[in-house]
Amino acid sequence: MTDSEYAALKAEIESYIRGPAERWAERIEREHAVAPQLWDELRERGYLNLAAPPELGGRGLSFLRYLGLMEIVAMSHAAIRMIVHVVNGTWRALDRYATAEQRRRFVIPSVRGEIKVAFALTEPGAGTGADLRCSVVRDGDTYLLSGEKHMITFGSICDYWLLFARVAGTVGAAGTVALLVPRNVASARVERMPESMGVRGSDHARMSFDRSPVPISHRLGEEGQGLDVALGGFLAPSRISVGMSCVGLARRAFELAVDRARHRETFGKPLYRRQAIGFMIAEMATDIEAARRLVLHAASEWESGSHEAQKLSSMAKLYATSMLQRVTDQALQIHGGIGYWEPHPIERVYRDARAQRFEEGTNEIQKTVIGREVLREISGRDGSDA
Repeated sequence: MTDSEYAALKAEIESYIRGPAERWAERIEREHAVAPQLWDELRERGYLNLAAPPELGGRGLSFLRYLGLMEIVAMSHAAIRMIVHVVNGTWRALDRYATAEQRRRFVIPSVRGEIKVAFALTEPGAGTGADLRCSVVRDGDTYLLSGEKHMITFGSICDYWLLFARVAGTVGAAGTVALLVPRNVASARVERMPESMGVRGSDHARMSFDRSPVPISHRLGEEGQGLDVALGGFLAPSRISVGMSCVGLARRAFELAVDRARHRETFGKPLYRRQAIGFMIAEMATDIEAARRLVLHAASEWESGSHEAQKLSSMAKLYATSMLQRVTDQALQIHGGIGYWEPHPIERVYRDARAQRFEEGTNEIQKTVIGREVLREISGRDGSDA
């Protein structure tokens, strides 16, 4: 894609986000659901295959260019951002270990938007990662899956779960498996979770399995590579993408705050002429730009294959989510009490912003990753065991 073609695409997406997407946002908030027609519209516009390479049916954008579009998409309703983010990201986890047949059956249809794949890692009774409790036992050419998952985005409306479990009796990363589990698999119970504070309409599900049969041919990679599928090629770029989503949502909050400051008068003066408000606007603008630059730096390092990519992806996500909390809080403060009521846009933005601190690992998890990587670098330089 040439520079002029990319600029035109960026302008097209911004026009959509500020126009039709706002009408969809109102409907999602009203109905607490995403209509199937919205999925169709996003697919037909080509917004669900932005990041995948052409050989998989994607538009082949570089990661940096994709993030430039994600910033704009994130200014819309969180459910719309979630659809674009998930579909443009899960193909990485799928494709890295897919066989030619799996690529034909699952990866390419996912990129094209012909099937929906939900990322199913989180469990109600365990920490996210190597602490998996979902287990499988092998019966010939079939795995029998048992256990629970919850908070799975698009978990009740998907066609497949990209689900992570462990071979019964194994511990740690050893024995973990990545399975493409059909949504209609036998002996499974699926239900939508109660409505969340924000990110309404994005269909979070809980599932339970009781020896549900999954073909061995639906396994990505080998036994013991489950967490490599989940984390190796997916988590770092996904955390960076979430970081840019925070930048986009903060930008939306900032725009709303500036508009309020320009048009709201108190004691004969517009709010922006009050020094306290001017200082808040300056802090918000600086915070957003700092987060944007850190996210783009992390993305550049990830694209280049830098050994610092994992650390920087967690830094970008940690800083951007914290920045988003500060900016949305200041934006709501500038609106005063009226911003606390529905259906004011800042009220929705404020609710949606809080969810980013859980997505792709809590802030505490990011600090753990950063600390571990920093200490590893130090010990490598001085030869210590830190």
